[in-house]
Amino acid sequence: MIHRLKYLFILFVGFFFFGGIPVEFGTEGAFFHGFMIPKPVIRVGLGTNLKDIHIRSSSGMKIYEVNTGYRIINDDADEALIKGAGEKLTEKYLILLAHAKDAEEADQLAASYKAKFGGNVYAAADRESEAAGVFEIKLGDYLTRGDALAKVAELNAAGLKDVWIDREEILEEPTRPIWMLVGSELKSLSRDSELYFIPANPQSFLTLNGKGYRGFLVLSGTPRGIVIVNYVNLEDYLKSVVPGELSPGQFNAIEALKAQAVAARTYALKNMKQFDQYGYDLVNTPRSQLYVGMASENPLSTRAVEETKGEVLRYRGELINALYTSTCGGRTEDAEKVFSGRPVPYLKSVECSSEKQKEWVLEARTPVAPITVDGRNASLDVAYLVGLGIVPMGAAPLDFRQDTTFDEAVEWIRDARRLVGVRDQGFVPDSFGLDFISLAGLLVDAFGWQARIEELLLPGEVDFLLKDLPQVQGKARGPMAYCFQSGLLPASVRTGDPSRPVSRAELAVALARIIKDHKDFFKTGLFRAAGKGTLEIGQDFDRRTLALSNHVRLLRTIENETTFATKLTLLGGESVRWLERDGQVAYLEVFYPPNSNVLDRSSRYNRWQVRKTRLELEKLLNQAYPIGSLVDIEIGKRGDSGRVMDLTLIGAAATATVYGFQIRAALGLRDTLFVVDRSYDEQGRVDQFTFSGRGWGHGVGLCQVGAYGMAVAGAKYPDILKKYYSGVKIDKIY
Repeated sequence: MIHRLKYLFILFVGFFFFGGIPVEFGTEGAFFHGFMIPKPVIRVGLGTNLKDIHIRSSSGMKIYEVNTGYRIINDDADEALIKGAGEKLTEKYLILLAHAKDAEEADQLAASYKAKFGGNVYAAADRESEAAGVFEIKLGDYLTRGDALAKVAELNAAGLKDVWIDREEILEEPTRPIWMLVGSELKSLSRDSELYFIPANPQSFLTLNGKGYRGFLVLSGTPRGIVIVNYVNLEDYLKSVVPGELSPGQFNAIEALKAQAVAARTYALKNMKQFDQYGYDLVNTPRSQLYVGMASENPLSTRAVEETKGEVLRYRGELINALYTSTCGGRTEDAEKVFSGRPVPYLKSVECSSEKQKEWVLEARTPVAPITVDGRNASLDVAYLVGLGIVPMGAAPLDFRQDTTFDEAVEWIRDARRLVGVRDQGFVPDSFGLDFISLAGLLVDAFGWQARIEELLLPGEVDFLLKDLPQVQGKARGPMAYCFQSGLLPASVRTGDPSRPVSRAELAVALARIIKDHKDFFKTGLFRAAGKGTLEIGQDFDRRTLALSNHVRLLRTIENETTFATKLTLLGGESVRWLERDGQVAYLEVFYPPNSNVLDRSSRYNRWQVRKTRLELEKLLNQAYPIGSLVDIEIGKRGDSGRVMDLTLIGAAATATVYGFQIRAALGLRDTLFVVDRSYDEQGRVDQFTFSGRGWGHGVGLCQVGAYGMAVAGAKYPDILKKYYSGVKIDKIY
């Protein structure tokens, strides 16, 4: 009777877990010995050929061995240490014939190549790609690169030019068992053991090598070494995937995260059983979707998952292959122009811009006259002090080229002391004429730097700093030398006249540096909108309306260069920082991405440039294409987005043509949207290639940073999804 119950239990487990995910999704759960995972359940491969494995539980776990029999190894374990048996033997080489965007298309291409060229042609998921849903069509195996190169030459002669060589590891059959230490007992398990690690209660979670995971873990011994699989509810899986694919820290717009959640859910369901031969559905890397467990979960992205629960994308009733790319560079591309195969009606090229782009204009009423100190622009420091309330502001601003008075200097220094939190010790200096010698003394007394001078400033340094200023004597030497060393006084004074008057600009530069060294007083945020005399700053659920001063200083920063502006045009989503004075914004700085209206303009990969010497590129290309010495590269056709569809590699020994998605890997670039410039050596040979491009990824489907741009501009997630996936409908399946 007991044996019969064991086998019934194994059949029960197999029904829920080895039979895959049911087509219909209900609210019921899948059970394993009392532990329930709500459906749908997804199996995520966390690694193969693992050697050192450390599994822990937050509050106890049960460990079962489920093979042809069934036995409990430990019913209340805190941790288990496992040593794996897979050993690397050598490596093998394969010939990559093409890429495809889904399994069905890949199988069709494999059959076509096999019929034409013979040999062992098969389709497999791309194990190196950062893109989701990419498959490779391979020919092999070859034990040496020379064998593979010979086959490439044969294929080239037969008219197949766009092929390259790939390398994979070979694992020999393990000869040692799996060893597991649970508590103080060392257990030897057979190499084909299958172990289930089940949390003791629904609130518990497991960790694998320090990373926490919901659901439970299954360990399998296979010819590929130890494989660990995480069985987890799909929605819990997405709580890690969504922030992994679109960081809510950087892209914190809820509607963009909702769009990512629906796309990721659709992709996961569409690609179920992609790795079924290995015992799991998807892998935990960007080959499927990035999944690192509970560590990446974020309240904002979790909210996006929960508020779109069960929502997927369909085209004519079928789940779509919801590909997405990080940064499209202004326009996405047709799927068939990046991957091999038929056109996909919902993966078409679309412009990554808003049809009704809002614009807000801010204007400054008070002009800013250029002010220099030792040839350096001091206007920024002046504006900083204005924003902090130290320097007076008004329609008729002070002339900072004029000399400051003693009383004015003391007033500004007192305000700076209060701002940085210096305890008031009765700073009431005697009135005297203000030059740089007396200013140094004022600053040292005001900010209490005498101990710094006595303990940290060496006598030899004082002599060195004042060697050209013999008129500085006695007690004035220490403060003067310290202020020079700290960069508070103009460098020109060291070889000039320290007894000359101090201008307002020179005092402003010194005070601005002192304040910045103490604390960052700027407030930061994202610009969302502007009204009459107001500014709206913040995120989806935390927005503030700020009043603009009539005398606000406006600044723009582009590529680390900051300038004043009398007018700023904003599109929404720009990073800003500001200073408030009397409850109003007196200083506003806008950090502009490259001048553009495309939705993914905030990505640092919207535009990029890569330089490679001819020898560097030659070495990279010859790893996959036996072309010999590189002569040049020639761009052929381009897609609707401008992405390169085919590229000819011209070598001294041979030429080769690379197509679509392979071009990125062949050249080592972020995207295929690029142009090429060349520089030549004295012999007229190409010496260096400069690739100027846009985008990051394959450029097909949802543009993630573009989705963020739409969300910041006010779009809702259904509109975002329908922009990038043509003709789709959102369906709620559970």
